[in-house]
Amino acid sequence: MSKRLIHFGLSCLLLFIPPIAWAEQIAPPSRFISHMVDPQEDELAFFWRDEAGEPYQHFQRLKQALAKQNQTLVFAMNGGMYQEDLSPLGLYIEKGETQYRLSRRQQGYGNFYIQPNGVFYLTKSGEGHIVATSEFKPNSEIEYATQSGPMLLVEGEINPKLTKGSLSLRLRNGVGLLPDGRIVFSISKSFVNFYDFAEHFKQQGCDVALYLDGSVSRIYLPEKKLLSDGRFGVIIGQVSRLP
Repeated sequence: MSKRLIHFGLSCLLLFIPPIAWAEQIAPPSRFISHMVDPQEDELAFFWRDEAGEPYQHFQRLKQALAKQNQTLVFAMNGGMYQEDLSPLGLYIEKGETQYRLSRRQQGYGNFYIQPNGVFYLTKSGEGHIVATSEFKPNSEIEYATQSGPMLLVEGEINPKLTKGSLSLRLRNGVGLLPDGRIVFSISKSFVNFYDFAEHFKQQGCDVALYLDGSVSRIYLPEKKLLSDGRFGVIIGQVSRLP
């Protein structure tokens, strides 16, 4: 083989190497929107009904109600599955008061009953917890709680009931906990299956994660110009007091 031919072959090979290396360095666009809350520093609360006993239903209505109390809504997400009258499908605790009882039913129609389902709750000392329903123990230190399902991650592993490659695709939102206690709220930008959604929380470093809802999922996050709204039961919101 001539030196000219060898040189020509190496040149062709080098033409292909840079694009491959360059492509590997580019992170693919995220399929999810995430918002992180430190419950020790940020004020996080759950909302269902207003002073008249009517469900807030919409982020905008909650925002208006908070403004009257000299507070602003920093972030909001629908916070669990609900029934036709917008009442919670399972446990709901607000400001230490149990407003809807825990459901220990394990069979039924819908994602709520994929086992294990779980409870996301906040304590009065500002700690976030996600536990399987079977492990939940009510106590006087719980300030807020909402029940939903299924669990997406348990002890850092994807729930084995979730199928990789499933064609059950929906907009989905959920919540996960990092080892340092920070809370990660995420919503998919487009349709996604349970397995990929759970994997997202795992990649974020979460040890445990809970599915909140799908299809109706929305997020309010003005700092990122995300102002979608819908009609919900429970709403989880991060609030800030105005000066």
